[in-house]
Amino acid sequence: MKHDTILVIEDDEVSRAMLVNAFEEEYRVIEASNGKEGIAKLKENLSSIAVVLLDYMMPVMDGFQVLELLSEKNFLTKVPFIMITSENSPEFEKKGYEYGVISYIKKPYDFDVVKQVVHNVVGIFQYKKKLEILAKNQMKQLKKQNQVLKKQADKLQEMTRVLIESMSNIVEFRNLESQYHIKRIREFTICLGKSVMKLYPEYELTDEKLETIGWASSLHDIGKIVIPDNIILKSGKLTPDEYGVIKSHTTKGAEIIEKLAHIDDKEFIDYAYDIARHHHERHDGKGYPDNLKEEEISIAAQIVSLVDVYDALTSKRVYKAAYDGEKAFQMITNGQCGVFNPRLLQAFTEVKSDFEKLVEEYADEDFA
Repeated sequence: MKHDTILVIEDDEVSRAMLVNAFEEEYRVIEASNGKEGIAKLKENLSSIAVVLLDYMMPVMDGFQVLELLSEKNFLTKVPFIMITSENSPEFEKKGYEYGVISYIKKPYDFDVVKQVVHNVVGIFQYKKKLEILAKNQMKQLKKQNQVLKKQADKLQEMTRVLIESMSNIVEFRNLESQYHIKRIREFTICLGKSVMKLYPEYELTDEKLETIGWASSLHDIGKIVIPDNIILKSGKLTPDEYGVIKSHTTKGAEIIEKLAHIDDKEFIDYAYDIARHHHERHDGKGYPDNLKEEEISIAAQIVSLVDVYDALTSKRVYKAAYDGEKAFQMITNGQCGVFNPRLLQAFTEVKSDFEKLVEEYADEDFA
């Protein structure tokens, strides 16, 4: 609706008539003789009012009382108010501006000034409202675009996760391990990661990072895809040369991940590369392939290293039976499976029972 109305709230009949006469050729002018009447007429004509001229000294309700009531109802953001007064003190003007008055008209009137003030206020306020409408429409458009982009991103992420699971399952199939090995590794990783996040905030882990690390852990053994069957499926003891080939799955896996350029997620690729290459490093520097030690090994690789050992211990293999959770826990914490970060072991202790529940929940026989 067109904003073509001026509301004059003025108790002095002569002053009110002068203001009506000054603007009636350009605007529809509504009159009110006191604050209470003015509020009623404002509410009745709100959608068409361009500006309110509000006198300070009035019976029933003075100007500030009107502003007090209207500010509580948020009216002062919808319509500009100009206060009419003969007061000149800075404190008086400051109080009006604090309520939301846009400008002042001083008595006695200089109608050239009065008209200019009104025109300026109306013009600025209407321009402001147009900008607000434009911004609101732009926000709606951006929201729609973001929703489309989010759907596309979610679809791409889902496709990426399907690809990751497919690649990792191929490796586990060749290695004669359960397809649920990958699921367990991911769940163990997130579970232990949350314990580390809680106990050691200096590692700067977050739920979002742990979600990415969990998915990246799925590719920890991707390098085994290039290991010959006669070595990877051997049930007996490996020769030193064969063990050297097996160990190369870490560097081969990192090379494979480097070539996954179609996965447009740098954080995921960085985690996946690091985990694939370094999940066999050990805290004392006696791991492989780079002989990293202590905090040279990223916390992500340390976490996957421990959970990979735990899953191997609690899972049946062609060369061994599965250990129960308590036995696996003791073997890891007693150093029988290599040296781990004491902090990591403390975090592992905190989730010992959670790991045992995950073993039961994702037991191979339960999914047969």
